[in-house]
Amino acid sequence: MFKYGIDKLTVNKVIAISKGELKAVLTEEAISKVNDCRTKVEKIASSDKAVYGINTGFGPLCDVQISPKETSKLQENLLITHAVGVGNPIDKEFSKIMLICKVHALCQGFSGIRLEVIERILYFIENDLVPVVPEQGSVGASGDLAPLSHLFLPLLGEGEFWNEKEIIPAKDILKKHNLKPIQLQAKEGLALINGTQFILAHAIIGLDKMKYLLDLADVAGAMSIEGYQGSESPFKKELHKIRPFKGTKKVAKRMRMLFDSSKNIKSHIDCARVQDPYSMRCIPQVHGASRNAYYHLKKLTTIEMNSVTDNPIVLSDTVAISGGNFHGQPLAIALDYNSIAASELGNISDRRCYLLIEGKYGLPRLLTASGGLNSGFMIPQYTTAALVTENKSLCFPPSADSIPTSLGQEDHVSMGSISGRQFNQILGNIEKILAIELMYAAQAIEFRRPNSFSKIVVENFKIIRSKVAKLEDDRILKDDINNMIELVKNRSFIVK
Repeated sequence: MFKYGIDKLTVNKVIAISKGELKAVLTEEAISKVNDCRTKVEKIASSDKAVYGINTGFGPLCDVQISPKETSKLQENLLITHAVGVGNPIDKEFSKIMLICKVHALCQGFSGIRLEVIERILYFIENDLVPVVPEQGSVGASGDLAPLSHLFLPLLGEGEFWNEKEIIPAKDILKKHNLKPIQLQAKEGLALINGTQFILAHAIIGLDKMKYLLDLADVAGAMSIEGYQGSESPFKKELHKIRPFKGTKKVAKRMRMLFDSSKNIKSHIDCARVQDPYSMRCIPQVHGASRNAYYHLKKLTTIEMNSVTDNPIVLSDTVAISGGNFHGQPLAIALDYNSIAASELGNISDRRCYLLIEGKYGLPRLLTASGGLNSGFMIPQYTTAALVTENKSLCFPPSADSIPTSLGQEDHVSMGSISGRQFNQILGNIEKILAIELMYAAQAIEFRRPNSFSKIVVENFKIIRSKVAKLEDDRILKDDINNMIELVKNRSFIVK
């Protein structure tokens, strides 16, 4: 059981809550924090002192004080006017994770929102009522204003919900569940739409996916080396002890595990080859560098998901600090270099694909025994090359850019929402590239029999062959590639 506002969130816990595998609850301690902070906000709202977002306008209108009787309308207008997202909706899982992370932030007791609003959001989560959120429109400072506005419009009976793959007006869903729209009070609209939960959801889902792909890249590399009959010496512990990067050591250790008990890898130990190309020999250094980036992003994301990122932050019934905890830069920069780190997994994978079709060291050209009449595996490498270049184009760092908004009040923004989206696009392409490399590696291994391989390589080879047969004569490979991609997406491969 997870306790909102008290326990610490992790990537695994958020994913588990979103899938219904881990129950998340409010405790009396969290409820007390929320109610205490709400009392403070109500005192501020009824005073004559101007406090941003509680009894003033927003952005460049922060110098306009709002009367107590207009407070509710002010907060509702905030959601309505900021819901200007465009483009396709983000996947449902992203929206649900945004809800989970927002509840956890609100329950810290610094946002001043009423308990009944949090309870309504929890009802949405527990009943899988997931709002529809467009993918574009956030500049990632003052938080993810547009996506969060769309996320919480259904509280007002506005906006839309997902119903399976269908989009339904929120008012119809609320009516079906006998729920009345909520009338927001002082500070509540700002507490809901100020924050980094759009960026955060993309970081969480990206990290969950990247972890598996990092492990799978090692498996694909090991299977390619087996097919190529490359050397295992570059993975020796002694080599990496004297350059002890955490990621490099981890990958080298995994490669030794993946080659354990392989007779094929030892069958050519005394051959004339001196060394393998970099894409095989430098797997620990390249895959390891990507792991180091992953470790850093995971650390920062864990901090962010347990932080309060709205504005202002309410400290007492007289002090509410208007700061910048909503600014997405801490995650934006890390997401950008993780895009590069993820992209490199595809870059080096494509090079291994190319090596396997060159026709060297006992492998037939294009991995077909009857080349000429048959093109074999010539063309799938075109696809990996195209995907690699697409990823390179997605590696431009949005966090390096900033366009002033809100009449210059918000004059430096993170663009972290774009960083998060690009990161996940790149990871989607990596799934496809690794799927093709694994298909190539399985074909190459066919030519190394009757040599035996490690248990984990054999098990993964069998998984591939359960969906993709050995290529004898040319056939349409599209279905084979799609089957391989499905295996990757479903995490069917054994990676440890």
